[in-house]
Amino acid sequence: MPHAPAAPLADGPDHAVIGAASGLLGQYRAASDEAFFASPTRTLLASGVRARVPQDGRPLPVRVAGTLAEAARAGVERPLVVGAVAFDRESRAELAVPERVRTAGAMRDDPLIALPAPPAERVEWRIRPVPEPEAYGAGVAVAVERLRGGELGKVVLARTLELSAAEPLDLPAILQRLGRRDPGGYTFAVPAGGGRTLIGASPELLLSRRGTAVLANPLAGSVPRSEDLGEDVRRAAALLESPKDLHEHAVVVDAIREALAPYCRTLEVPERPTLVRTAAMWHLATTISGELADPAVSALELACALHPTPAVCGTPTEVARRVIGEVEPFDRGLYTGMVGWGDEAGDGEWVVTIRCAEADERTLRVYAGAGVVDRSRPEAELAETSAKFRTFLDAAGVSR
Repeated sequence: MPHAPAAPLADGPDHAVIGAASGLLGQYRAASDEAFFASPTRTLLASGVRARVPQDGRPLPVRVAGTLAEAARAGVERPLVVGAVAFDRESRAELAVPERVRTAGAMRDDPLIALPAPPAERVEWRIRPVPEPEAYGAGVAVAVERLRGGELGKVVLARTLELSAAEPLDLPAILQRLGRRDPGGYTFAVPAGGGRTLIGASPELLLSRRGTAVLANPLAGSVPRSEDLGEDVRRAAALLESPKDLHEHAVVVDAIREALAPYCRTLEVPERPTLVRTAAMWHLATTISGELADPAVSALELACALHPTPAVCGTPTEVARRVIGEVEPFDRGLYTGMVGWGDEAGDGEWVVTIRCAEADERTLRVYAGAGVVDRSRPEAELAETSAKFRTFLDAAGVSR
């Protein structure tokens, strides 16, 4: 995925130093005031809390801008916020101005990232699916009937796995395995409130801004990868020609084009998607780039204009939200929200919060979802969510 070159933040070291990015990954300690974020442009490790973004009735970009301005007046040099925003962005945002930020270049450009991560320890996991697979399939079937009845065009339905262990979890080791497995993606571990940590490795950029240049990279339409090379290539080629997946992807791209157009002087949207791969999945992807008409519009303001996209919610948005609330037997919380950073100048990177879990000392709640359209089959969507779970389950050492 093409991205603008990295720019230094705060007191970060030389981005060309070999081992700097992998070093920051290794220094993450899962403290309640630590945040780690890595992207194809930079690696960031923040510690301490200078100020928290308040939870009040003002729009989120206004709250963040005010918090950053106060930090600057208090003497913080080039302040930024880092953290996560919930699926319902007006209900919850876990964002803070850190005391210290260290940065390095992208993990994918650090040759030491190829060194093996610590092996997963043997853990006796207790696993409870919510909902049960049969209930999830039934929910998909109900949604398909509503889609065929014309109530909506797409809805994304998620399920979770609740895992618990007798011993404390080693979150830094899990983060190491996530980052080293897909160093070209977006790896994160940020405080989630209440002593919990949001940890994961998302393949999907919601929006980044550097100066007046903006970039979005929506993913929609996917297929599990195969360990057999020939079968893996066949699946990738079939995904590029799949009418169901191409339709699902086009819905997302059209929504992002419509949302960004009022903000941009120019906007480039390729006619056909390309492929993005992770260790577990192939995805249809489109790189959308633009030039802002007003340089005062921040990355977070743009991200809020896009969120939630049809890739995590559906279309029409409010109808899809209602169906999600009726079918999913849990609160998504930070899952399918956004995670990343933004600075006082308005630059930032905000990533769709998928391939993730909320963790505390001994439990993980892992999430996965699938886009449901009128051609969807319950067994296919169940298989897709199972494949998406593997990104996190493999890192946690949960056997197949």
